[in-house]
Amino acid sequence: MLPTFQLQKIIDLALGEDLGSGDLSSRILPKRLKGQAELYAKATGVVAGIDIVAQVFKRVDSQISTEILISDGTKVVPGTLVMQLRGPLSSILSGERTALNFLQHLSGIATATRKAVKQVEGLPVKITDTRKTLGGWRALQKYAVRIGGGYNHRFGLYDAVMLKDNHLTAMRGLTAAVEAAYKQLGHMVKLEVECESMAQVQEALDHGVEVIMLDNMTTEQMQQAVSLINHRAIVEASGGMKTGRLREVAETGVDVISIGALTHSVKALDFSLDVGEIKFTTRRRLESGENDGS
Repeated sequence: MLPTFQLQKIIDLALGEDLGSGDLSSRILPKRLKGQAELYAKATGVVAGIDIVAQVFKRVDSQISTEILISDGTKVVPGTLVMQLRGPLSSILSGERTALNFLQHLSGIATATRKAVKQVEGLPVKITDTRKTLGGWRALQKYAVRIGGGYNHRFGLYDAVMLKDNHLTAMRGLTAAVEAAYKQLGHMVKLEVECESMAQVQEALDHGVEVIMLDNMTTEQMQQAVSLINHRAIVEASGGMKTGRLREVAETGVDVISIGALTHSVKALDFSLDVGEIKFTTRRRLESGENDGS
């Protein structure tokens, strides 16, 4: 999760975008009118971002108290109670949409990641995300991937070198690009090269590249590449990595499968917040056996 001060900036930006100069709708409610509300799941999936929800409401109004009933990584089903709230109803309603936006999107990512991880269960391969993220949300989206059981690829252009097809074209070939990169790299920085053919894979191996990405290859081509590399580099499969194909790709022996869709096109997990008279309790609605995320 992000450091508090960074997360606060994202929350403030989201609230400022929605509230502007004030919530015109909730002004009809008396400021002293207090009540309770419950936040519950409307779909089956994996929760991510519940602590952010609590921080959103606290940022809207310090008088709002929240009680988190389940933790990130928990599997929920329709009707699962996730959080209870008490406080000024106008403030609760003002923070509702911003809080749900965070929770629904991040839980969607965690759910999609969990499904992908399940597809390759038992095989020595890591499911990772990519840099295909929303501006300003990258750390949150990558957090949700980890909650779903996946791993993070590089966070930005600053923490690893990846030479893609456009780099190779601009430098007029893989060899020139790799040699130029190694002249500038510190000894702690890894180099990854995107390869689209066996010839490029061999060329990358000849130059000691640490990570070789097999881009949009068929399963048969991946098997051939893995055999050629023979543990001399980390092998990443990327491009067209749909859920139904993950198992066969993993069985080729690749070390990593990167999936841009985990962050750029997931379906949000549906939640709802209802105001009403509820009993404010710490009792968890899920039995311990339901908290394994399976």
